[in-house]
Formats: sequence, C-alpha cells, structure tokens
Amino acid sequence: METIGIAAFTDRGRELAQRIARGLEKDSCRILWYEKDLKGWCASCFQSADALIFVGASGIAVRTIAPFLKSKTEDPAVLVLDEAGQYVISLLSGHIGGANEYALRISRLTGAKPVITTASDVRGRIAVDVFAKKNHLKIGSMKAAKEVAAAILRGGQVGLCCTGEIEGRVPPELMQLAPERKSLAGTGQLDCLIWISGRSIAETYVSYPWKIFYGTDGEPFLQREAYTADREVFQHSIPILHLIPRVVTVGIGCRRGKEAAAIEPAVRKALAEAFVPMEAVCGAASIDLKKQEQGILAVCGTLGIPFETYTAEELNQVPGTFSGSEFVKKTTGVDNVCERAALALAGGGGRLLRKKYAADGVTVALAVKKWSVRFP
Repeated sequence: METIGIAAFTDRGRELAQRIARGLEKDSCRILWYEKDLKGWCASCFQSADALIFVGASGIAVRTIAPFLKSKTEDPAVLVLDEAGQYVISLLSGHIGGANEYALRISRLTGAKPVITTASDVRGRIAVDVFAKKNHLKIGSMKAAKEVAAAILRGGQVGLCCTGEIEGRVPPELMQLAPERKSLAGTGQLDCLIWISGRSIAETYVSYPWKIFYGTDGEPFLQREAYTADREVFQHSIPILHLIPRVVTVGIGCRRGKEAAAIEPAVRKALAEAFVPMEAVCGAASIDLKKQEQGILAVCGTLGIPFETYTAEELNQVPGTFSGSEFVKKTTGVDNVCERAALALAGGGGRLLRKKYAADGVTVALAVKKWSVRFP
C-alpha cells in the first residue's frame, strides 16, 4: 500500500486536495493529511511516505522539505500543484522516487498539466534509475549511474550486457552485447557499460583489448589499451554500472549446533568466490531438520534474508547432478542438502551457480533463479 502525504493551505486548495485524495484512495493509497505543525508533518512523511503533495506555492514546499533532504536514493517523491489545478510539478525524486510518474497520475485525476524537467524524459531517452526501479534492480553505484546517464544524454556509446533474459525492445541509445568474452573483443570506444547480473563482472566475461581494474574507491572499470598515431600507448577507462537482481539462493547444511560464527564466514566465502554481491541474494534454504537451527537462523537474520526448509522427500525430487555423500544420506535421508536446497528455492528454470563449498562443518551452495528484465 502506498502512503501519500497531502498538504493544502487554502479552501480552494483543500477542495483540490480532496479530489486528488479520493482518486488515490481508489488505488488503495493511505493519505497522511497535514493539519498542523507543517515541519513535523513533513518529517513524518519523509520517514514513512512514498510521496508528498503540496497544493500551494512551490516556495512553501521547497522551504519545508529543505531540512529533510538526504539523497535521490532515499528521498520520497515531492510534487506541487497550484490551487487552481493548472499544473502539477515533479519537484523532487522524479526518477527513483517516482515523482514523474505521480505527476502523470495526478494529471489524469485532475486535468492539470504535468511539468517534468528531468533531462532523460525531456529528450525521450532511457533513465537507468527508473529502469532499475521498475525491474527491481539494485543500483550498485550511484556514481556510475550518473556517468551512464550523462553518456546517454550526450549520445555516447553505452554498452549493455545482461545475463538474464531481455523482454521488450532495447532502446537505440544502448548497444546490446552478449555477456560473453567474445562480445567485448570487437568493441571499440565504449563510453560506459551497463552490467545486469546477479554476479559482479569478472575476468571470465572480459577479453582483449579490455581488462578490469579497480579505482581507489574500489569501483570497477573497464580499461582498454591502444596506440596513438605516434605509437604511444594510451589507456581508455570506462565505468561499469552494475544493476543487481535479487535472484541468487543460498543452500546451507551444517552439523547440529553449529554457531553463526562458523556459518556466516562460509556463506560469505562462497558468495565471494562466485562473485555474488550480498544484494543479489534473495533467500536461504536447508532441510527441515534444520528448521530451528539457531546458527542458520541467526545468520539469515543478520543478512536480512528469509529462510525456507524442505523435507528430504522434496529435496530428493530436485533434478540434477549433485555432490553426493553416503554419510549425509544416511543421516538426513538425502545425499546432498545444500545444493538441492539452493535449487529447490530457485524454483523451475533455476540452475546451480556454485557447487558445495565446505568448511568447518558447514556446507554452502548457490543457485540462481530464472529471471528477466523488461524494456518498455
């Protein structure tokens, strides 16, 4: 359910606000009305609301929200309408916060003309932050996202690699590349690369003349060495924007009573070796014998991921070739817990990403769900 804050300051403005509220409530939105203490209401909305709508002068809105601004990834959408309902202005968080879409939505409810000033919308180019939000992708670096956005607006060469399926039509401002070494071999002066995957880009995906290097802040870049007309070597470096889907599942097995202090390092080690960032993990799974295993529960709580369990019969029905163990089968009724559990949680179309990693009485495996992104 969306939560929308609405503030109006005159009788005419309140009439318009009521019209907007009635339309939004039909879409099951919850309305937080301003009644008194404007700054207190605004502070509350910045904590809990998806959008704030001011019906009145834009100056009032700007002065009210100013103390609460954090960043474009955190701030809610903020919109302003004049009390006559002639215009609805997308004032703040047009893309990630959704203010542009709210402006169009309110325009349909009131007949107000939407005022949208973000450059990508004005020029009809793709906005990578909006694309990420609609496809539930985590933006790996806002710095890289800004560089990609700037390259798109200036008509630069922006490469796109996606390890999932792509639905819809890739916009012409992006050059689609297969997520394979050979796809980069023939490319020339790319300005930046959008990498959509549950795994970080690694050397296995990169080929001559490109190589990966890391900046002082730890962010990855692609670097291409070439020669000038005078045969002097120069390096062309481009940023990589990693957009991360939550599609990786973690299968866990362990001896009874294993503590979180032993389980968490094993999970993190398996993820690191497979180049999987924590943001890509959507859940963990094991056999139902581990349903109350406190170490696993504690680790899942720390990592902020749900935990599912399956019976031995359910795990035995998971298709595939696994690292079987007679001891594990005798103990649990299934030859391998972690690999089968990871695949069971990944569901139909899932595939094993990393086979069993074992350390200190803990086993971990990784699988990836079948997933896709959609372009309009």
